[in-house]
Amino acid sequence: MELELLLALLMFLTAIGALLAGYPVALTLGGVALLFALFGITLGVFPEPLLLSLPSRIQGGSIMQNETLIAVPLFVLMGVILERSRVAEDLLHIAGRLLGRMRGGLGYAVVLVGALLAASTGIVGATVITMTLIALPTMLAQKYDPKLATGTIAASGTLGQIIPPSIVLILLADAVSNAASQAANEMGVGSFVVSVGDLFAGALIPGLLLVGLYLGWIAVMAILKPESCPPVIDDDSPPLTGREVAFGLGAPLFLIIAVLGAILSGIATPTEAASIGVAGALLLAGLRLSETGDAFLVRIIAGAFAALLLILVIRNIMDLRLGVATTDAITLVGIAVIVVSAILFLAGTVAGMIILHRRGFLSLALKSGVHITSMVFLILIGASLFSLVFRGFGGDDMVADLLHAIPGGRWGALIGAMLVMFVMYVRHVCSPCSPCSPCMFAMYVRHVCSPCMFAMYVFAM
Repeated sequence: MELELLLALLMFLTAIGALLAGYPVALTLGGVALLFALFGITLGVFPEPLLLSLPSRIQGGSIMQNETLIAVPLFVLMGVILERSRVAEDLLHIAGRLLGRMRGGLGYAVVLVGALLAASTGIVGATVITMTLIALPTMLAQKYDPKLATGTIAASGTLGQIIPPSIVLILLADAVSNAASQAANEMGVGSFVVSVGDLFAGALIPGLLLVGLYLGWIAVMAILKPESCPPVIDDDSPPLTGREVAFGLGAPLFLIIAVLGAILSGIATPTEAASIGVAGALLLAGLRLSETGDAFLVRIIAGAFAALLLILVIRNIMDLRLGVATTDAITLVGIAVIVVSAILFLAGTVAGMIILHRRGFLSLALKSGVHITSMVFLILIGASLFSLVFRGFGGDDMVADLLHAIPGGRWGALIGAMLVMFVMYVRHVCSPCSPCSPCMFAMYVRHVCSPCMFAMYVFAM
């Protein structure tokens, strides 16, 4: 084996060992890559100009000027706002009271709420923490099997990794799109782009399939081991009102339809849809946290919802383009109504921010959003450095040869990649790190952004 390939293999194994030892993901990827690059330059087997190109990779279209990645902080902020506004608590309480009296009902409620939170936040750590703090004590108090209770919460909490709008899918779309375009150019078949919307559409059915399998397993346990998931008893809580159900379940569903509908229908790009999600989260948080003294602000938020519906209706029934040959009076009136509605919608988002600030949650949400976003982009920078050095040693060619040697052609390569991902996923689930820690998100980003996985996606396309 040539020295370059040996160094590439040692670099990969060193990074895996450091990660298993518990070192931070981003610093491990970047630090190991930098050390091996300096070692390779000393031995004369690594080109120094390639390492000097790292700043241009970071500041160029790869990371800092990538418009797709703008959606990441927006979706993160949307999820954090919903978490701070206790929308997840409302969902769990309502779903638990609606389904709790049937055998396995609390388990069904946790899975369904996990799916709703995944589709409205896209953040894993916040979902798992919220459901653990709220649902787990209730399930254990109702004599649920601890294994079934904790497994249901852990599995449902990680649905945010696959159900759109998933932060992981946004990051993966950028890597897969670049890899697919490069592979298509090398094969001479033109350009091929995998957009975020394509991955969202492709992940929707597998995500719903997982939800169905989780629900089916709880149903099987309710039949075979009824003592492991008994119905709720001694529930003295008052009956749910229609307003509680409509707001508790309808609000997240409205946000999901608005964000995913805009992306999948092609009305908005992921970044634009993410901004819609942040505005919707501010409106919902303002209504959820409002008190008696916020009546005026609540009316403004209600007007913002009405303005949004009016904008959607007018947009679908009228041609509001300017600069056409003729513009009649009705079109001008429609444009004026749209402008006024947009101003009212903006006022509603400001009102939601004011209510969040009064409750002391606005600064906390912004700090948490910046923290998570910084973590994600630091991982991207570390992964970019690792990928650069790995390719400089010829590691991508080694992975390509490995995949080509797997029997079965493309299907064999795809199955091999999935097996590696499964093993790595099981490793991080069974690690001593707490499954309720936000680092679960970072660990999964590391899995899909690691150079090995990146190369496998490149050559398995």
